[in-house]
Amino acid sequence: MEFFLAMLLLFLLYIIISNLWNLYIHKRYHTCYILGYECYKATQDRTLDTQSCAKIVMRNKNLGLEERKFLLRAIVGSGIGEETYGPRNVIQGRENSPCITDGLSEFDEAAFVTLDKLFATTGISPTEIDVIVTTISTFSPAPSLTARIVNRYKMRKDIKSFNLSGMGCSGSVVAVDLVQQLFKLYDNSVAIIVSTECMGQGWYSGKEKSMMLSNILFRSGACSILLTNNGDFKHKAMLKLDHIVRTHTGAIDEAYGGCGEEEDEFGYKGFRLSKTLAKSAGQALTVNLKILLPKVLPIWEILRYVMKNPNCINLKTGINHFCIHPGGRAIIDKVGESLGLDSYDLEPARMALYRFGNTSSGGLWYVLSYMEAKKRLKKGDKVLMISLGAGFKCNSCVWEVLRNLEDANVWGDCIDYYPPKIIVNPFLEKLSWMIDESPKSVTHT
Repeated sequence: MEFFLAMLLLFLLYIIISNLWNLYIHKRYHTCYILGYECYKATQDRTLDTQSCAKIVMRNKNLGLEERKFLLRAIVGSGIGEETYGPRNVIQGRENSPCITDGLSEFDEAAFVTLDKLFATTGISPTEIDVIVTTISTFSPAPSLTARIVNRYKMRKDIKSFNLSGMGCSGSVVAVDLVQQLFKLYDNSVAIIVSTECMGQGWYSGKEKSMMLSNILFRSGACSILLTNNGDFKHKAMLKLDHIVRTHTGAIDEAYGGCGEEEDEFGYKGFRLSKTLAKSAGQALTVNLKILLPKVLPIWEILRYVMKNPNCINLKTGINHFCIHPGGRAIIDKVGESLGLDSYDLEPARMALYRFGNTSSGGLWYVLSYMEAKKRLKKGDKVLMISLGAGFKCNSCVWEVLRNLEDANVWGDCIDYYPPKIIVNPFLEKLSWMIDESPKSVTHT
């Protein structure tokens, strides 16, 4: 009997030790860390200031007076400033006939500049990369874009490469989810994600208002991100992934058709933003947060919400910072209102939109880098990223800040001037004569 009890105790001890070891291995190798990220800033010759925007609008011979006024009013109300960047073929007046070379050149500038900086700042060699993911919605050449990166940096023959297309503005979070799933299969791995968009390939030259808006909102930008599940790098890591939730409402016809690439009745290709887009975004966000919030908010906040049914749950009991996709002023304001956020919370997204425009899947990282440049991100803080994309998709993730982050990064030359106090909207001030309106005073806060 004593022998039996001793064996039973040894067996139970084995089970406990085995489970603890498995838990340790899971935390050590299945955790997703960010070692670094670099956002792209184009050269000054690609700046879309007031005069450049007006010139592009005026040279579109398909537009009548009404359409031109609509576009100029949209620029004025977009929340975008005068320092954003556009693709070279559009700046040079070749938007009606983009070629593959234009797309490859646009990709090369964004990807290679950010990757060069990323490898230099982190000390990671291209030959150490195990996984590479690109996310670009509207440009998918052959050989693939990941193959182009592998060739440029002479990466290993056993590298695992993935090209994500059609993901829209939520592409980078989808890529993060893909990487962290792969990390569950491969220990001690290092991955890079390149999130960008080749805007010159999808420039719309027609006159349908729902398709012209994409020319106003979308701008050139990119971000390259270096991730690992190697616990030996934890002391070098910036952020650790706590949770990620992906929601897809494409089964609903209205949501599926909310936005997407298509041709108008005259054969001009572009990206349509429908009137149902805001509704679809709201539905997807609601479903997504119902899954995410119980994972990140304290139990007492969940109980308060369930028992008292308040008008708005207090997200700040579990989240310190909010990275909202800078898709447009209306999107930022609507999401902020839905989540009960104040001007301080929305400032990073509004400033990313103002300075860089809607840079598609790379946009969230300009928001994060603004927070870092402003020295908001402190060790232990939790950052919620919310992305919205065609399909329709809402993807969110929560990062834990592992050390105080204070790099001025892509904002280095201008962060001291943000948020700017602008007495007059620059576009309205300079283009009012074209749209029969007088300059209106506005303040960006």
